[in-house]
Amino acid sequence: MTIERIIDKRSHDLGGGFIVGRVLPFHARRMVGPFIFFDHLGPLDLAPGIPRELDVRPHPHIGLSTVTYLYSGQITHRDSLGYHQEIRPGEVNWMVAGSGITHSERLEYARAHGAAMHGIQAWVALPTVDEETDPAFFHHEGADLPEWQDSGVRGRLIAGEADGLKAGVRTHSPLFYQHLDMAAGARHPVTTAYPERAVYCASGEIEVNGTVLHPGQMAVLAGRGAADVLARSPATVMVLGGEPIGERFLLWNFVSSSKERLAQAAEDWRQQRMKLPVGDDLEFTPLPEKGQ
Repeated sequence: MTIERIIDKRSHDLGGGFIVGRVLPFHARRMVGPFIFFDHLGPLDLAPGIPRELDVRPHPHIGLSTVTYLYSGQITHRDSLGYHQEIRPGEVNWMVAGSGITHSERLEYARAHGAAMHGIQAWVALPTVDEETDPAFFHHEGADLPEWQDSGVRGRLIAGEADGLKAGVRTHSPLFYQHLDMAAGARHPVTTAYPERAVYCASGEIEVNGTVLHPGQMAVLAGRGAADVLARSPATVMVLGGEPIGERFLLWNFVSSSKERLAQAAEDWRQQRMKLPVGDDLEFTPLPEKGQ
């Protein structure tokens, strides 16, 4: 059996009416390698003049790296280290939260011009030895993200190593993360270099070893067995995985191997001891009553 399980995205409101499809964490499969969070943003057509309530307001993180990746649209990132970065399609924002960082994600481009928003936000949990590393922010594009074309497949390596390629993104544990645009009938083998792997259908229709996936479905693969992705129609696909890093706990936007550390982070946020993003320091998001 090559496929361990199929996970369907579930609707989740980020606040203000911005609905996303949450795939990870899932009750029966919390992580795939170090990937502990996977949200499908859109596709959503936004008209000029959209309300600011749709923005993702300033919020904190610990114990993880966030990776925002867009197929279309644009997001404005600001964080407590002082970075102000526009995220555009095919680029990578890799933010290391470590001991603590705050950021906001604004739809400023869409508010001014309108936009078709579509993309993925994932979280990668940090290994125990790196959970309290200094926070950092990295923006990557172009040669940092190796691309290839082969028999109807246009691919980009977003992070990690796979198929003889290595991305310029610094990661803290062995992993891979790929974006594939596939023509109908195209086929792509999934790397067998990692013990935990998954395939996500973002658009179109695909098969993974004969099992059909529709948009919003993730196939978690069992072990290192050979697996192929076949596009039944033009499709956008994400392939990801890596080495497991051990059990992790979540509380709202915090990730840790320690429940006590989560409680400390929550109290730090309640007491407003965490610096807010530069330029967004007049807006505070209360800790929700119930986790995520």
